[in-house]
Amino acid sequence: MPMFLPLKKDGLVGIEDGVDGRVLDLDTAVKDGVLGGVEQGGYGGGVGEKLDLKKMIEELYLAEIPSVFICPISLETMQDPVTLCTGQTYEKTNILKWFSLGHYTCPTTMQELWDDTVTPNRTLYHLIYTWFSQKYVQLKKRSEDAQGRASELLITLKKVKGQVRIQTLKELRQVVGSHSTARKTIIDEGGVALLLSLIGPFTSYAVGSEVIAILVNLNMSSDSKSNLMQPAKVSLVVDILNEGSIETKVNCIRLIETLMEEKDFRAETISSHSLLVALMRLVRDRKQPNGHLPALGLLKLICRHKQVRNLIVSIGAVPQLIESIHFSNPECMELALFVLDALSSLLEGREALKDCSNTIPTMVKLLMKISENCTRHALSILWSVCKLSPEECSSVAVDAGLAAKLLLVIQSGCSAELKQRAAELLKLCSLNYSDTIFISKCKLTRTIQ
Repeated sequence: MPMFLPLKKDGLVGIEDGVDGRVLDLDTAVKDGVLGGVEQGGYGGGVGEKLDLKKMIEELYLAEIPSVFICPISLETMQDPVTLCTGQTYEKTNILKWFSLGHYTCPTTMQELWDDTVTPNRTLYHLIYTWFSQKYVQLKKRSEDAQGRASELLITLKKVKGQVRIQTLKELRQVVGSHSTARKTIIDEGGVALLLSLIGPFTSYAVGSEVIAILVNLNMSSDSKSNLMQPAKVSLVVDILNEGSIETKVNCIRLIETLMEEKDFRAETISSHSLLVALMRLVRDRKQPNGHLPALGLLKLICRHKQVRNLIVSIGAVPQLIESIHFSNPECMELALFVLDALSSLLEGREALKDCSNTIPTMVKLLMKISENCTRHALSILWSVCKLSPEECSSVAVDAGLAAKLLLVIQSGCSAELKQRAAELLKLCSLNYSDTIFISKCKLTRTIQ
């Protein structure tokens, strides 16, 4: 990190860049090219009252901050910079803590200190304060503009129809997506009710997709969610989920998840053949991997409602989910296994798993491979299938290498519950064989036995 030294030159207080000897005075240091992105101005950034630096840092939460503002110890913005005798600058609390731990060296250079005095770096503090205050004022100005624009758009939305309505909604979506103040304005000024009034059986895709994109960014009240749970409105959301772009599909899923959080949510709301088909279409769409995780996440929530599981099995979800595991990332695999495990609680689900030729080889392969949760779900599914048809399924499982995997589970650091289930499944698989044949089939040694 460059070393910045307090210095006076031609009557100006500034800081010297230890790399190339540049002198940065208070006015020029904030120009583009040195600290960047801030116009010249006074310390207060045009604000009448003094702003709190800590508050500005927290509220701005900027991704890019000039490196000279960062404390080398905490890697966070300095609020009370002090300089050591070596010329290095640190946040005061951090360097004092360093000293309290018995270190009498400069953390950056590791030089021994010949003087442990810390000197407030007023110049750097003013640079930090000026830069953040101007950014803060710009943010507040944009927020106020967004707030006012949101109000204007709501008024316009009440009056217009057709293509003008669509354009108004598009602009409102952009404003709401970028500014929290605009979102608050929509809620405070009754915008949610207005938006919900636009959703119905005759709403066009263009209008509905924009309204949904706005609603998923708002903290809706329970009354608003209850309004949205009307069959006609849910039906429109499902229709748009089937037709829309990947972004729109994900927005529809997020909106349905929001509704499912409500205490008065009824399973009938999601007992929709069209909804489940749309989700499975997303799960198996390899061209749109961004849709896999949201779709599986919603399926997991839906599976918690036992009365919907039969419907999921009836649309052929089991073989599709098994197939999706082969091209999924670990997080999606775990979700798919959760859903399959839930479906295995039904006789129809167990039969669908048994009838899928890839079920047993896939589950055996996943044991002890991804995570303990994946192993738990895979074991549960294998147990359900082998219990349903011990002779047929146990033989297939043993040929797929199940016994060696189960022994691995038993000898691993997995939970006692998992080890017990693995032992039970191993016993179940061995019932159809003599010890010698079983060992031979599993390619195990007598030592392992």
